[in-house]
Amino acid sequence: MSTLRSRLGALALLLGAAAMALTGCAPLAAPQPARPAAVQPTAAAPVGLETFAGVVSRLRPVANQVCRERSPNLDCNFIVLIDDRPGQPPNAFHTRDEAGRPIIGFTEALIRDLRSADEVALVFGHEAAHHIADHLPRLQRAAFTGALIGGLVASVTGVDQVTARQLVDFSATVGSRRYSQAFELEADALGALIAHRGGFDPLRGADLFRRIPDPGNRFLATHPPNAERLRVIERTVARIQAGRPI
Repeated sequence: MSTLRSRLGALALLLGAAAMALTGCAPLAAPQPARPAAVQPTAAAPVGLETFAGVVSRLRPVANQVCRERSPNLDCNFIVLIDDRPGQPPNAFHTRDEAGRPIIGFTEALIRDLRSADEVALVFGHEAAHHIADHLPRLQRAAFTGALIGGLVASVTGVDQVTARQLVDFSATVGSRRYSQAFELEADALGALIAHRGGFDPLRGADLFRRIPDPGNRFLATHPPNAERLRVIERTVARIQAGRPI
């Protein structure tokens, strides 16, 4: 009985650590320092920042409307931030603050890498779509379920604490990434719709996937192959042009 109690106690600690790790994987605050994207660029600001600010101003109300149509239970008032910390790689992300308000972040490196307003619009729409489809809490639930299974296996087999933590972490990763590629494709489709509604060309925006490194079909990759993402956007545009629902 004492051995069982000790194993259950260790399991509780592992799951607690897993819960903290999941919170860390989905930060509830924007990167610091950051500044609102709507701030007017100065004369010395790169053209990319000017284009970005214009696209955001045009697409934010579109994303709000699509959000209210599809997920009226969510907060649809998007906050858009630029992460201007030196040395940050090209990246965009979505998260939520403590009140559930959606945040979309872009690093300046990504903005410099984007080559047209259509590419900015597609990336913005993609990140907004993650919120509208409620992907973040769904991934967190999947990761926690995986961590729970890993923790149970660790407690039953009686492995050492280091091995148990590795098992919990790995199981949480598998749990979340089981759905991550499907969620990325879902966000690509809905993001293309948002871009199109805002008057941008998703097909031109998809040129981005002809330039960025291809994740291929790596085990536990978070993103699907670029060719598959291109096909999803092409099919989505065809459906829009045919008047079919997305």
